[in-house]
Amino acid sequence: MPPSRSARLALGALIGALSAAVTLGVGEVAAAFVRPEASPVLVVGNRFVELTPESVKRWAIRNFATQDKHVLLTGIYVIVAVFALAVGVLAVHRLWLGLAGVGVLGAIGVSSALTAAAHRAGDVVPTIIGTLTGAAALVALVRLLDASSPREPAGAAPLGPQRRRFLQGGVAAAGLAALSGFGGRAAQHARFDVSSARAAVVLPPASGPVPSASGTDLGRSGQPWQTPNGQFYRIDTALNVPQVNPDTWSLRIHGMVDREVTLTYAELLERPLIDRWITLCCVSNEIGGDLVGNALFRGARFADLLREAGVHPQADQLLMTSVDRMTIGAPTAVVMDGRDALVAVGMNGQPLPLQHGFPARIVVPGLYGYVSACKWVVDVEATTYDEQSAYWIQAGWDRRSNVEVASRIDTPGAGATLAVGRPAAIAGVAWDQHVGVTGVELQVDGGDWLPARLAAVPSTDTWRQWVLAWTPPHPGSYTLRVRAIDGRGNPQDDNDRDAFPMGATGLHTIMVRAR
Repeated sequence: MPPSRSARLALGALIGALSAAVTLGVGEVAAAFVRPEASPVLVVGNRFVELTPESVKRWAIRNFATQDKHVLLTGIYVIVAVFALAVGVLAVHRLWLGLAGVGVLGAIGVSSALTAAAHRAGDVVPTIIGTLTGAAALVALVRLLDASSPREPAGAAPLGPQRRRFLQGGVAAAGLAALSGFGGRAAQHARFDVSSARAAVVLPPASGPVPSASGTDLGRSGQPWQTPNGQFYRIDTALNVPQVNPDTWSLRIHGMVDREVTLTYAELLERPLIDRWITLCCVSNEIGGDLVGNALFRGARFADLLREAGVHPQADQLLMTSVDRMTIGAPTAVVMDGRDALVAVGMNGQPLPLQHGFPARIVVPGLYGYVSACKWVVDVEATTYDEQSAYWIQAGWDRRSNVEVASRIDTPGAGATLAVGRPAAIAGVAWDQHVGVTGVELQVDGGDWLPARLAAVPSTDTWRQWVLAWTPPHPGSYTLRVRAIDGRGNPQDDNDRDAFPMGATGLHTIMVRAR
């Protein structure tokens, strides 16, 4: 007996899901022969990032922070799944409609592969192969379903020969999807992953002493003074961490210069390297946010390389490009003003982690990341702001680049309960890179500003821990606010301002209870 209409539609949806899974899985296998960034999901995801309005990107960073890429990829899988269910339903009604739906998905993937900023001609191959295989799976499963429906007489066994063949076909499609999906990812990892190359790197020692970190950690805050590599925030547009082999990496400095300079990784490591504690901060960081971290970076002085190239005085911008074609523009005058701007190769005593720019990145203390922190850097062009605009500037962010003085309460957490009459440690961090923090003050319920004790710091380029012992006098709710005093004696701006387009201002405020 043929399946009911609702059962046939449900089987059609299953066929669509299986066909889509085969499409994506086979695409992953094909990407193993091209490059990971050519996988169908990644080419669509990267193109989606480029086309997404800046306001939506800001919303995603504000709500998902460093998980924004996982959320985006999950969303793409969900959309593909929903579309695939509809394609399957159409296919069991009219096969050509289902094939047209598969073609639409394939066309989106091919278009994305051909138009993404860092695309290569071969990036279309995985999508094409995956689409053709998925279409073949759709046709085969629909025909097996059609064959199993009218030919089974009434009263036949629940799993007659035709229905058994359909079930076997479905299991085969699911197996192919799983094997190709996981196998393709494993093959990509085996072929392109540069973790072993990174593990083989032995960084030369720094040419001078490591700046002392003695007395920097008060041990009273939930935030350690040195941020471990695995906990350091990451905000960029790369959905797949670029895999750059240090043996083939090079850095080109050109444009408005007297002579072009090209450095290999080996040549970079042969230069004098220095260790510097530097705090980096994302311009999207909200007041009280955690898109900020402090690490020991080792690298060559960026300004020395620029002097060797002979940057022209008219070149007011250094347009830096990463291997994935992301562009970041830094002001030449700031990089050359004597601060410890680095072409960094090490982070916290290790070669740069893959996700933080291995084999080399740019670090400029005192500037937000969107105008300085170019990971996986391969190109620096001396140019002008009038001639070229970097990625984030095109999106509307301001050319202004200096970090705003900021402070944060890390402990106690918002809503915490304190004991009446018992001293409580109120602690956190404050930063104003390359200007420095000379004071931190706490205010309770709008009262007088109370000075906090500050930890030592090796330079003005790092954040600074602070702590204040405060005793709740009676039960109830209290409002705590913190502000920093910068190295010039200016208090932190208490006017609330959104992070867009030049960095957030305002005072971090929390509520606590005492009983």
